[in-house]
This record gives sequence, C-alpha cells and structure tokens, in this order.
Amino acid sequence: MKYVFLIAIAGISLIGISWLQKPKEDIKPNLLFIMTDQQRYDALSIAGNTVLETPNLDRLAKQGAYFQNAYTPCAVCAPARASILTGHTVENTGARTNAQAYYAEEEGLMTMPTFDEILTADGYHCEYYGKWHSVSSHAEVYKNPVKESKNGNSIFAHGGQKYMHLDFLNETFPKRKLEPGELYDRMSGRPYVTDPLDKHHGMTQEELTASKEKYPQCDMHGALQVPREYTLTAFQAKQTMEAITRLKDKPFSITCSFHFPHAPMLPPEPYYSMYPAEDMVPPVSISDDMQNSPYLKANGRLSNLEYSDPEKIKFMISNYYGLVKEIDDWVGEILKTLDDNGLTENTLVIFTSDHGEMLGAHGMREKNIFYEESAHIPLLIRFPGKIKSNKKVDGYISTVDLFPTILDYLEVEDRKSNGTSLRGLMEGSDMEHGKYVVTEWDYRGDVSPNYMIVKDGWKMFIPYSEESRVINVLYNLNEDPHELNNLLGNNPHKENYSDKVEELRGDLIEWLKRTGSIHQEGVKNRDLIGSR
Repeated sequence: MKYVFLIAIAGISLIGISWLQKPKEDIKPNLLFIMTDQQRYDALSIAGNTVLETPNLDRLAKQGAYFQNAYTPCAVCAPARASILTGHTVENTGARTNAQAYYAEEEGLMTMPTFDEILTADGYHCEYYGKWHSVSSHAEVYKNPVKESKNGNSIFAHGGQKYMHLDFLNETFPKRKLEPGELYDRMSGRPYVTDPLDKHHGMTQEELTASKEKYPQCDMHGALQVPREYTLTAFQAKQTMEAITRLKDKPFSITCSFHFPHAPMLPPEPYYSMYPAEDMVPPVSISDDMQNSPYLKANGRLSNLEYSDPEKIKFMISNYYGLVKEIDDWVGEILKTLDDNGLTENTLVIFTSDHGEMLGAHGMREKNIFYEESAHIPLLIRFPGKIKSNKKVDGYISTVDLFPTILDYLEVEDRKSNGTSLRGLMEGSDMEHGKYVVTEWDYRGDVSPNYMIVKDGWKMFIPYSEESRVINVLYNLNEDPHELNNLLGNNPHKENYSDKVEELRGDLIEWLKRTGSIHQEGVKNRDLIGSR
C-alpha cells in the first residue's frame, strides 16, 4: 500500500507539471522591436563599413536575415514611424510632417490600428521605451509601469523621454558648473566639450544665452561629459532589459526606440575617442555643386556651409560612429538579457531605423530627402527556427512591410495594410515582392520631389504634379553610387533614358493604384523628359 501511495503521488505530480508547462506550440512567440533614429544603411560593419564596428548587430544579422535594400517609407521621423506602426503609406496615415505627431488634432489622422494595438487584443502585454514621435492616442495601449516623469510629462508626449532621463540623472549624476570650452547639452542639461563643427564653438554659455541665438539639437557637436552608464542610450537600454526580465513569463511585445544617432551628436567617452576625427574620410559627394538637383537649397545647405567643409565634417562622422557604437554595445546587452531568460528561441527580433543621415554627403546634414544616405536604412530580422541564419535578402523593401511581417510570424490574424509580409522573400517563395521600392513625402510638391522609386539599381525622383517646376531626377546607382550625375533635368542627353523613365513611371503608377493614391493622374501626365 505504501508503494501504491507513492506511485499515485508521483503520478499526480507529473500531471501537475505537464499541466503547468504548456506544449511549445501553445506558447505565443514574443516580439522585441529595436529602432534607432537617423541610422543610415551603411552604419553597420556587416554593410561593408571598414571603420565602424558593430559586432552585436552583425551577430543579429548573421543569426537571421540581413536586408541589403531596405528603405524608409518617408525620410522624416513622424511620417516614417506612423507608417512602420500601421503598415500604411504616408498618404494613407495622413501623418505627412513632424507637426502631426504627439497630440495633433486632425480628422482622419492615423485612423488605422498599430501592430501593438492588434497584439494587445490578441493577449500580448505591450511596453514601449524611448522616442515615440507618433500620434499619442495610439500609445494608450502600452502598459509601462511608469508613464509619466516627475513633472507630470507623459513619456509619449513631446520630450517625454528627455524628462524621464532627467529624473534619473538628477538622482544619480547631478548637474555641475561648466569648465572652459564647455556648453550645456539641451537634452541632458549636462556639459559637453564643443568640437570645431559646433555652431557655438568658442562661445561661453553666458555669451550664447545673451545672444538669444537659436540652439537646436542639430547644431551641437562634441564630447558629452556624462559617464557611459548614465547616458540616454544606456537609460533606454536598461529600461528595455528590465522589461524583458519582468515579462519573461507572459507573451510580450517590447519596443526599444533609441534616440540616437540622431542629433545632438554628443557621444560620451570612451565612444567619443574611438573614431578619431583626423582619421575619418569625407563623403565623395561633399563638394557636389548640385546644379542639376532638386535639393540645391535643402536642409539649409546654402547657409550651413560647415557641412560641406571636408575637415569640419570629420568631427560629425566621428561623433556619429561613436553614437552607433554605443548603441551596438547596448544591443548586445539587450540580446544577452533574452539569452539569460531563456527567451531567445521564442522571440522575433527586429532591428531597423526610421531614416538615415546625410553626414556631409552633397554638403548636407540630416534627412528629409531621397538620396541614399537619407532614405536607405538598416533592417535585420532574427527568429531562430523560423528564419534561417546568414540569410542576405537583396530585394527592395520598405519598412511599411514590417507590420504584416510581425503579424505573420506571431501568427496573428492578418489585417489590411499597404505592406507585404517579408516571410516569402526570406523563404524564397515570393517571386513578386521586392522588385522595386517606393519612398514618398506627400508634402510640398512645389519645392521638392514627392516620390522616389528604386529598381535594378536605377533610381528616379519626381513631384506628383504636372505643373511643378521641381527638377526630375534619374540616377544609375550601378555606375554612379554617390548620385552625382542626374541623367534628367538639364542633361542634354536625357532623351536617351526615356525607356527607363517610362518603365519606372509604370511601376510607380502600379504602386499608386495598389495603395489607393489620389496622385495617379499627376504622375501619369507629368512630362519627365521635356520639362525640368
């Protein structure tokens, strides 16, 4: 009887254990979405960069898929993010400018659900850390333990991430007085040593304050005087790591949205010194005269001449690489947190950026335009057992495609979108998607192009109206990777490219029809050869 009793107890225990441990196929997969701000496609060593070292991002790419030709839906923060979150074009979300982010009140603005709103309805616990920069009503779905800074500012309001970080700094690294050569960083409120590229290099804080000059983030370049463990990048990474550990026993979607390598370009040590400015190489196109380009005056190019200075631009490249390297180190820690919690095998990891950074190319800084440095971005996707390792995908894709890709791999019912799941491209079963990609800026067709299409190494940008005097553009990236020779516009031999132009126009019109654009007729009727 004693042995019968023990056997019965053991049987009951085994039944209990099997009941508690769900079969693998019943466990929902997790999502870890990592996004940087303003990281260009070649700011990765796996992309061929021989100066910048990104071993953790490279490892992520090698363990999954690396997309060599991924492009932003729009080279502007808020429009790009709205499209990534919803899988819809800029025209269809209505988020055409950064002014339509946060608590913008506009009828018809971003009316479709985000992937995290859909995942929440499917039983996922969703949290978001870092830069939001989208319509704040869509952030109500997130269950972050703390949603406000001490001054009552929502983390999903403009500047919310900054105030959360300031709360942390005020407790751990108090503000100090400035030393000679230093100014205050407007984000962290802490000192930085200015570089010669800085707009206010050589000025004191008192002189700068008295001058009442504008002091935007993009004017700041130098070495941030904050220990590496206290920076904004470190803060956002640690929040993400804590969330992963806390949520390890429930299906989650966690986003880590790093602010950097966006301006201010102020890496801390040791990152500031990792890539000495004197060793950096200026862009090949830095001295482009832009006489046959629609972007002659873009991004304040004619007033910010320091970004076409081959010596000064070296400081920006150095700073930028330092910021990316810092991110790579923290991505390594985030991926280790997945490993330590036994979550790696069941987590879909996506790494991308909202848009790129010109970094002195064509004498410009920032983004907003269709050149490769601005529109071409990194994309890495890993899902062990579902996505083969060392997969290089050369098809042309947009990050609009991430919305259906996420729902596909997480086995959530597909929702209508303008994107296409990238699963077929990765598995080799989709022979149609990836032939070309379109990037748009549904804004001011009288001063800049509205559409960019890339196919087979050929790249065209045009406005969406017949009347626009904006210069038409065609580049052959296969022979002109730095986009120095516009084959349209004032090129006397532009008629030689009429067949290629019509091929690209036909693909663009196909895309416009598929996405329900109102600009089909304008594109169809525009004179691409005879006009500018």
